[in-house]
Amino acid sequence: MADSISHLAFLFPGQGSQAVGMGKDLAEKYPIAKRTFEEADEALGYKLSQVCFEGPEDQLRLTEITQPAILTASVAAWRVLSEKGLKPSLVAGHSLGEYSAHVAAGTISFADAVRTVRNRGKYMQEAVPVGMGGMAAILGMDLEQVTAICADAAQGEICAPANINSPEQIAISGHAAAVERARILATERGAKKAIALAVSAPFHSLLMEPAQERLAQDLDAIKFSDPSVPVVCNVDAAIVQNASASKDALIRQVTGAVRWVDCMKLMIARNASTYVEVGPGKVLCGLMRQIDRSQSCTNIGDESSLQKALEQLTKKA
Repeated sequence: MADSISHLAFLFPGQGSQAVGMGKDLAEKYPIAKRTFEEADEALGYKLSQVCFEGPEDQLRLTEITQPAILTASVAAWRVLSEKGLKPSLVAGHSLGEYSAHVAAGTISFADAVRTVRNRGKYMQEAVPVGMGGMAAILGMDLEQVTAICADAAQGEICAPANINSPEQIAISGHAAAVERARILATERGAKKAIALAVSAPFHSLLMEPAQERLAQDLDAIKFSDPSVPVVCNVDAAIVQNASASKDALIRQVTGAVRWVDCMKLMIARNASTYVEVGPGKVLCGLMRQIDRSQSCTNIGDESSLQKALEQLTKKA
């Protein structure tokens, strides 16, 4: 099957896709998935598997637990797919998901990745005092309009697009007051919706510089290899094909915007035509519908979605 799906791309979800019970079904049915969760427990020194499978939800929502949890559930699903002979020609991940993409491409080991994203979550949480930063989602406005609103709202503070998720959905990030001014301005200037996001920190903004500096030291200490599959990086919406470019993109990603629309357009231009969201949730398939409805996207997070996806992929082969 692998050889006949030459335009297969794997997409790996980021923070916000977590749910209690994620990965449990696959871990019960596939030894490779079970082993992935055991590896994570061992690397972290606590039972991450238990938090993923049983909760409690408030614990799973803590950034330094959420990030390794989503990574582990995604890698478990990817390993099951690999055993089934499915090999992508391109991979990408949304924010945190870029680490899952690099594990799939062999750039970094899973154990290193899981420890690094735990620290990434911790550093991001600690970078800004609670209440000082904020994020908002602006719906129904293009990037140019949102960028102009952020500039008008900044007033000497930080406020900028952080997640360019689809042509209809852009998240902004920065100082809480500036983000709130931008949210009000967006409403006044005709946004369909402008919603404050319940996040614990102003992700992908310049306020994350302290986290970026700490993470850079961690990434310098782990082994990077050249990716075996081209990885599309968030911060440049470009393909990284060697170890140093991969590491550099992961460092800059902490303060840089996630250019998801451009990432998907690049994959489409590279002839990827079948997309599989590997891991919990269906967020990226939803965004793909907003970016290009003609693309086929299916998700794999449990046994039933796996079987459904395998059926669809077999028909394409």
